[in-house]
Amino acid sequence: MRCSKQILLGMAVLCVLLTACGGGGSSSPTSTPNPTPTPTPTPTPMTLEWSPPQYFTDNDPLVPVRDLECLEIYVRKDIYFGLDDTPIETLPPEASTFDLANLAPSLSKGVSYYASVRAVSIQGEKSDFSPSASFSFPE
Repeated sequence: MRCSKQILLGMAVLCVLLTACGGGGSSSPTSTPNPTPTPTPTPTPMTLEWSPPQYFTDNDPLVPVRDLECLEIYVRKDIYFGLDDTPIETLPPEASTFDLANLAPSLSKGVSYYASVRAVSIQGEKSDFSPSASFSFPE
């Protein structure tokens, strides 16, 4: 029976942390008249990406939009996620990315954090935590 099956954690988490680099001045001794101003780079959002689980632990196919209630995002200051942790964000089952910048107002700048994802079945069963990905917001 599907409701007694545990979800196979098929979520490979890849955290892409990209920040824009500030431009340094040129060390060239020559200058050009009326230089064209260089636009300030826009910071790239920090995005957490994953692949949703595709199978239950008994290898029966899992269809996220049919078999999952939601996906939960967890954030901690260490990698030790546990059953008492509370998700910081809940996403629809078809989601495969989350912009970590959405968490910026509630988290401190310059602090290292770890994020993990869990799948929740329509029966309320939760997968294991995905491998964690680290991130921080620049000061």
